[in-house]
Amino acid sequence: MNKWEELDKKYIWHPFTQMKGWLENPQLVIDHGEGVKLYDTEGKEYLDAISSLWVNIHGHRRKEINEAIIAELNKVEHSTLLGLINEPSAELAEKLVEVTPDGLNKVFYSDDGSTAVEAAIKIAFQYWNYAGHPEKKDFINLGDSYHGDTVGAVSVGNVEVFHKAYKPLLFSTHRVSCPSFYHTRMDVHSEKEFLDALLKELEAYLKEHASHTAAMIIEPLCQCAAGMLMQPKGYIKGVRDLTKKYNVLLIVDEVAVGFGRTGLMFACNHENVLPDMMCLSKGISAGYLPLGATLVTDEIYNAFLGEPTEYKTFYHGHSYTGNNLACAAGLASLRIFKEDDVIAGLPPKMEMIRQHFNRINEMEYVGEARQCGMLGGIELMRDKANRIPFDPGLLMAGGICQNARKYGLIIRNIGDVIVFMPPLCSTPAEMDEMLSRLTKSMEEIFDRVRKQDVNSFSDPCAF
Repeated sequence: MNKWEELDKKYIWHPFTQMKGWLENPQLVIDHGEGVKLYDTEGKEYLDAISSLWVNIHGHRRKEINEAIIAELNKVEHSTLLGLINEPSAELAEKLVEVTPDGLNKVFYSDDGSTAVEAAIKIAFQYWNYAGHPEKKDFINLGDSYHGDTVGAVSVGNVEVFHKAYKPLLFSTHRVSCPSFYHTRMDVHSEKEFLDALLKELEAYLKEHASHTAAMIIEPLCQCAAGMLMQPKGYIKGVRDLTKKYNVLLIVDEVAVGFGRTGLMFACNHENVLPDMMCLSKGISAGYLPLGATLVTDEIYNAFLGEPTEYKTFYHGHSYTGNNLACAAGLASLRIFKEDDVIAGLPPKMEMIRQHFNRINEMEYVGEARQCGMLGGIELMRDKANRIPFDPGLLMAGGICQNARKYGLIIRNIGDVIVFMPPLCSTPAEMDEMLSRLTKSMEEIFDRVRKQDVNSFSDPCAF
């Protein structure tokens, strides 16, 4: 055990980690990164197939972003937005309005995805009060939804393993069916039937309850932290049409799926959806510094305008709101998107994923390998024909991810779903190597299962 691991185990409590297992097992200490690679303190190289938990877009130590941060650091490290303006936050707000769907003209900054969602929830609630409809205070969310870890964000989420401990703290919401065809228990036989059933369910609820519903929140196209659950084509457009018809705000959480992850700049772009609010984080600063943003329409923003004695102010904020360095990184990232024509360069990379996933889908213990643009999930099943999962105590996917490290691959799981989300800058050759190494690890673990040579593939930091 080196000095850094010793200090870590002595003092640090890791997120989403069973610390007992963490303390009992040797752990990887990252020293530096370059492009899509990370290097440990022993000098071993690893391909970063999860973008350092879905945040890295253009690679580690990207020169243009480094220089932008250094240039801003040489001016000022942070200047509050409470009563002051700073240049990079103002310019980034302009650029975010330019690249996001039409109508989202105002930007409220925060620190991360959870706080971006928390702001959206409070804005929606407060908006209806100011619009003369205080009775509109309820929220609709999707089954198996995840929107962050603050109390409001957890209230509009319902991934049981993450949220069950906090139920006594939460406000209630209405949950509609999870829009994953692979997992549905509805009596439907095609994605078209499934889509129709989902939208009929939502409309039936809205007909009766829209008068007291403030907003519906969705993670469009793919529910990432739920296990990379994909939605049928036309779903987000149908949700937008119904929420608009029944005068309910639509909040889209593009924290994980935004900034090119689905193949277009934002998931909403695939179906020309114009939401009332959009939550952004993760890729907004290309993985450099914490930053979140909640974009809203002029109609929502204008409802908060008034005289000081009316107390219509949005009483919410963070010490590092609109941080100069984070916003400078965000500006540099958007310049790279434009100058490198990043979105136009994604199709051959997405095709590389598709080809590998087609082969992975044929593997004995793979229930479904599913893809949406540059992100994907590989769900394991003990019996794929009957969709019988492995005993959760085996930690199958976590074991595969841990085993992959000996092949120089960093990848993670959510339950028995292996998540693949490489940096957008990855070349097709680099992605081919990532997926080849992953397949090798899967084959090795699957072979042990066939031989019954398994008690548990322990992974102390498995979700």
